[in-house]
Amino acid sequence: MTFEVLKPGLLTTLQDAGRPGFAHLGVGRSGAFDMPALRIANALCGNPSDACALEITLLGPTLRFHAEAWIAVTGAPLSVRIDDTDVPAWAPLRVRAGAVVALGAIAHGCRSYLAVRGGFDVEPVLGSRSTDLNAGIGPFGGRPLRAGDTLPIRATEDARPARPANWRADPRPWFDADPARPLRLLPGSHLDQLTDTSHKQLFSKSFKMQTDSNRVGLRLSGPVLEWSTPIEMVSEGCVPGLLQLPPSGQPIALGPECPVSGGYPRIGQIAAVDIPRLAQLRPGDALRFTRCTFDDAFAALQEREHALRQLETHIAARLAP
Repeated sequence: MTFEVLKPGLLTTLQDAGRPGFAHLGVGRSGAFDMPALRIANALCGNPSDACALEITLLGPTLRFHAEAWIAVTGAPLSVRIDDTDVPAWAPLRVRAGAVVALGAIAHGCRSYLAVRGGFDVEPVLGSRSTDLNAGIGPFGGRPLRAGDTLPIRATEDARPARPANWRADPRPWFDADPARPLRLLPGSHLDQLTDTSHKQLFSKSFKMQTDSNRVGLRLSGPVLEWSTPIEMVSEGCVPGLLQLPPSGQPIALGPECPVSGGYPRIGQIAAVDIPRLAQLRPGDALRFTRCTFDDAFAALQEREHALRQLETHIAARLAP
């Protein structure tokens, strides 16, 4: 069972939960930027939470399915059409053999996810089917989808949900593009070496995401942050969400394709619970930071994971006979 890419969209890649555990080899994690959106799309298809799906950036692809399939689309809002019929996102959707699925432009936010029942059966690299564009690792040699690509879908014993879907998941708890709500930032090892003015500006002023941002890092513009004394650095480990400060004085927030080490001073770490909100920022969007403790960040992440597991369990029950 396969589908064909008629139009690839602006930037469409295959992503799963990523390939952790290879930083010592210089290989980053990659994987979906908005993990809750990926997990919910997979849940709506009856898949394991880490099954491979499509990550869509700003403009969606057009796909022709060669056999009957069940799909789900989550993440940032965009139009979903099966042949000439508008259908809802955040719901299990039946696609007949030969049908064309067209995903439109994202209205607000940046990334959407399309999962298919069974997941995409491309060859894993280092245990993951994720595309790392920066490193050139993953399906299709680590490149985004192109017109003419054909993607195999893993066969399942149960080819579709057991009962027709006349319901959809509520996206409101899982998609938040409100710039008024700041991202939680844990203090980095060099935060206290900012000047007093820069320290205050970091937590009181707005920053804007620049057009040269990508899955490696989001470049921010705003008040120029300065050090009280020069800092000499050696390379240290990097993870997604790390907020670095290069010589320009304009921060960079690292994404899922970030290098495993780097030499810029680190002024903070965006709380893991807010990484999906970072993923949904688009060029020109404003963002703010608020100071956060490790205990508060960990508690917020636990609360989200509990809610996400409850939703996955509820969806599984709705799909069961």
